[in-house]
Amino acid sequence: MTRTAINLYSVRDLDESMLEILDRVAAAGYDGVQFSGGLRDTDPEDVVEKLSETGLETTGAHVDIDDLESDLAGSYDLYGDRLRCASAVVPYLGQERFESEAAVRETAERLSDLAADAEDYAWPIHYHNHAHEFVDVGGETFFERLADLAPEVGLELDVGWALVGGEDPVELIERYGDRIDLLHMKDMVTDEKRGFREIGDGDVDMAACAEAARKAEVEWLIYEHDEPEDPAASIETGATVLRSI
Repeated sequence: MTRTAINLYSVRDLDESMLEILDRVAAAGYDGVQFSGGLRDTDPEDVVEKLSETGLETTGAHVDIDDLESDLAGSYDLYGDRLRCASAVVPYLGQERFESEAAVRETAERLSDLAADAEDYAWPIHYHNHAHEFVDVGGETFFERLADLAPEVGLELDVGWALVGGEDPVELIERYGDRIDLLHMKDMVTDEKRGFREIGDGDVDMAACAEAARKAEVEWLIYEHDEPEDPAASIETGATVLRSI
């Protein structure tokens, strides 16, 4: 069954504690939460208690690759063991990591090495795309090259960035569905450099993405908005739209 969550990057500007935010997320009706950017200096045991109290589950956590590489054991201890996040997601690698075929090979090797190290913890590694991975090189994209070169790395497809990159996110879900446990439901428009929109107000066919995800047995539909005008209201909007599709 496909479940719903929100990535907490969406509410990084909300002036509330982590525990208050988790209360908001649960009240909005999400099934789970995706941690991103740490715990706002909240004691992990308090977060665990709040998750139990609200019934919220956890998805794969966004953890910077430098943190994973420098202290994989510590990252796993916090997110994998204590917070029960089933996987770790590398949330971003810069455009320079995809500027040439050699760069993509190096990026794929780096992610593959990290995934191999994480096998010691039975903790899968995923990669979250932006638009710059979809540069066309000889009939395929660097995203496709990365997927081919690092088959052991899961894909957290961001449908909004995929569309901005010139791709059809539904086709990508259908093609890579067996590697997508986590799907970022971000709405964007393609005619602006940073064209973020509230879910349902952009150019992404969210209903078609959700249907493709269910057919592919994607585990999580994760709402994310990079620049919401009202983060608190955006929590509600995301939950309402995800329930409707």
